[in-house]
This record gives sequence, C-alpha cells and structure tokens, in this order.
Amino acid sequence: MELEQINAIERATRYGRAEVLRIGVAVIFIVGIMLYVRSIGADAPNMVMLVAAAMIGGYMAMNIGANDVANNVGPAVGSKALTLAGAIAIAAIFEASGALIAGGDVVSTIKKGIIDPALIADADTFIWLMIAALLAAALWLNTATYVGAPVSTTHSIVGGVMGAGIAAGGTGIVDWGQFGQIAASWVISPVLGGAIAALSLYLIKRRITYKRDIAQAAKHNVPLFVAIMAWVFSTYLALKGLSKIVEIGLLPAVGLGAIVGAIVWWLTKWLIHRHSAEVENSKAGVDGLFTIPLIFAAALLSFAHGANDVANAVGPLAAINEAVLQGGIASKAAIPSWVLLVGALGIALGLALFGPKLIRTVGSEITELDRMRAFCVAMAAAVTVIVASQLGLPVSSTHIAIGGVFGVGFLREHLKTTYRQKIDEIEAHYAGEDREKVERVLEEFEEASFEEKGQLLQNLKRNNGGTAPISKSDRKGLKKVYRQELVKRSAVFRIVAAWIVTVPLSGLLAAMLFFTIRGMLLP
Repeated sequence: MELEQINAIERATRYGRAEVLRIGVAVIFIVGIMLYVRSIGADAPNMVMLVAAAMIGGYMAMNIGANDVANNVGPAVGSKALTLAGAIAIAAIFEASGALIAGGDVVSTIKKGIIDPALIADADTFIWLMIAALLAAALWLNTATYVGAPVSTTHSIVGGVMGAGIAAGGTGIVDWGQFGQIAASWVISPVLGGAIAALSLYLIKRRITYKRDIAQAAKHNVPLFVAIMAWVFSTYLALKGLSKIVEIGLLPAVGLGAIVGAIVWWLTKWLIHRHSAEVENSKAGVDGLFTIPLIFAAALLSFAHGANDVANAVGPLAAINEAVLQGGIASKAAIPSWVLLVGALGIALGLALFGPKLIRTVGSEITELDRMRAFCVAMAAAVTVIVASQLGLPVSSTHIAIGGVFGVGFLREHLKTTYRQKIDEIEAHYAGEDREKVERVLEEFEEASFEEKGQLLQNLKRNNGGTAPISKSDRKGLKKVYRQELVKRSAVFRIVAAWIVTVPLSGLLAAMLFFTIRGMLLP
C-alpha cells in the first residue's frame, strides 16, 4: 500500500519536476548571456543597461521560439507527418540557421517605423524605452504561450515600442498611419490565409479525392501541387531569406522559383511512377504522398521565420548596443555576431523547452488536420506573404498560418453539411420506394466523381418536374440540423481575443515599465 502511494505521489509530481527543469535550463541560458556580455564590455559606459538588455533579449527570443514557431511545424505534427520530437529538431535547426545565415547585417531599430526616434530626448531615454518595449513584448508572449494562444511576435514588439514611445515622448511620437496598417493586418492576414488554404484544399479535393479513380488522379495531380508549392516556397525564400544576403527582385525570385518547381515536378512524377503500385486507391493512400513535401515545407517556413522574426528579439537589443557603445540614437543599427547568436540560440531553446504546448494547439486543438490539409496551410502561408508584400498589404505570418487552419476547418464544415443535404435530397426523392433501390442509388452517389454527383442530382431534379426534392426553406433548416462543428469554437474565440489585445496590452505594459525604469534610474 505504501509503495502504491509513493508511486502515485511520483506520478503527480512528475510534471512539476519537468517544469522546474525547463525553467532551470532557461535561467542558465539567461545567466550565461549576462556573464558573456559582461566579459566583452567591462569598461563600456552604461554596461549594466546593456547586460540587462541582453538578458531580456534572450528571454524574448525564447518566447518567440515557444510561441511563434508552432505555426510553422504545428500542422505537420497535427497531421502526423512529423513526430513532436522530429518537428522540434527540424524547427530548431532551421530557425537557428535562418537567423544566423540570413538574419541580416543591419536591422531597423524602431520596428515598423512606428515611432519617430528624432523626438526622443536623449540616448538614456532611448535605452530605457527599448528595454521597456522588449520586456513588455516578452512578458506578453510568455502569458499568451501559457494560455495556449499563438500571437504575433511582431505585433507584440510593435505594441511595446509604441507604448514605451508614448510614455517617453507623448502621442505625437507615434506614426498613426503606420499603426492603422498594422491594425488592418488583424483582419487581412487571417482572411487571406484562410481563403487561400481553403481554395487549395478545395482544388485538391476536386482534382484528386472527388475522382472515381483516386490513385490515378493523384499520379497526375500530386506532382503538379508539389511543384506549385516548391515554386511558391523558392520564391518566398528568395524574397524573404536570400534578399538578406544578395539583393533580388520579384521577377528574378519568381524565375528562380519556377526553375526549382519544374525540377521538383519532374522528380515527384518520377518517384510516384516508380512507386505507383504502392499508392492505394483511397484518400488515406493519397494523403501519404504529401508527407515529404509537408516536412520540407515545415523546414523552409522555419528557415524563413528565423531569418525574419529574429529581428523582433535582436532589433531592440542591437539598438541598445548601438546607443550604449556610440552614445547616439540610430534608426538602423549593425547587428554584432553575439547579438544574432543570442537571438538564434534563444529561439531554438525556447522552442525545445516550451514549444510543444503551442505546437499541439495549432496542430490538433483547432481542427483535425490530415496531411493534405496541413499542406494547404503551409502553401497559404507562403502564397499570402508573397502576394501581400507585393501589394503593400500589412500581414502577420502568425495570423496567416492560424487563419489557414481556420480556413480548412470551416471548409470541411461547409462540405460535410452540403454532402449530408444532398443525401437527404436523394432520400426524399425515393421516399416510399424499395429500400434496396435507395441503398444502390446512395452507393452509386458515394462512389461517383464530383461531376457525376452533380449530374445525378440534376437528373433527380429533372425527374421531379424541374424542382428540387426539398424546398429552399427546408434546405436551410437542414443546414442547421446537419451542421457539424469541425473547428473548435473555444479555441477560435481564445486566439482571436489574444490577437485583438496584443498591441494595446503590450503597449500598456511597456509604458508602465518605462516609467518604472526611469523612476529607478533618474537621480
């Protein structure tokens, strides 16, 4: 009995021990940053502020890894294309690689140009402002991760800079036009991401899974969809990653992507043809063909994310480093290698320690994802960023990815409801007839292609004197009866609420922290 009680206590405390271990590793990382920065600039003025900023920058980078990276690998994990451990390993490697290889030599110190640095009184005020913004953004991301809400790290740091900027220089310091564009992205990003993901999934269904011979349709169409993805991702990486190393325009990037896409189309076609006997004539059999493309998509999204979003952690830190060492306020600052390393290692470590919670949220707690749906979410993420950047539309990669998950989920709800309506129309047309005949018709409808289903329903309508077996008002009623909620509404409301409050909450917190820091440091 005593042994059973001891085992029960150990099981109950296992989670607590793991949490303490994770926190301990995070603390060691931040202390390591403190010791390193202190050793490389012992004689610099305001060294204490630089050390504090570096520690906060490391904390911010870990929170980016814990929250934002889930959007890149969550769908792959939810669809079981990757295990959780495999996803974390791939994302950590490619996030860090993106940050170190393509993170850039120079970064904008005032994220998105949200405030005018010329209106900041002096270098000390600027340092306090950036520390407050960085800490506020990190604390908000930590809170959002704790409650399971994937939010935009860019919006978090924008809110922090804006709030601390207003505290330091008044409301006139903010570029409200720029802020309006950022607010617009709260709607533009998820709507665009959801629409493109839903359209991609619908095309896959029409071209493959709604066909009578699914395997044959897959052999013809899967190479095309994978090639389009390769084209899109190559263009995306050229614009968002390669451009940090060499300058490249849209047309050269599209051309490079087209070459890569053509190579991938040929290679995929050859591989599928070689293993054609192994492709089952079922949706599950075709779903497996998207496994490898989905793994590549997760890796490439992680690389591009590391190249771009590392600036959310190292941008303010680079600005503080410039102000401490040069004594001035710069709109752009060089990124020392140690600053970039803090960002890269922090993102990878935060993902490994605290990322699984958000990965599960994105991958399985919003809607059920198979590999085709996850593939469409990844495609939407890349397509939306390219389209929006060329049109000058403000978007958030986090909102796009989550919008893509919402989009495929709501499309599934619509298709399920519509399908059950059609079954009911067939049942209504054959009401009172022999049940075996009805079952044969339903079986024929089930096995028919999309076009054949439409023709069958048209024939029923024609046989019914040109009217549908069920009236329009009855069909509306059936929609309500048959509606299946395949998207978890509580997750939708929680995530959208977190998006809405990100900028104001991080801004308010940054303002409070700025006044606190200034009050402690003023003579």
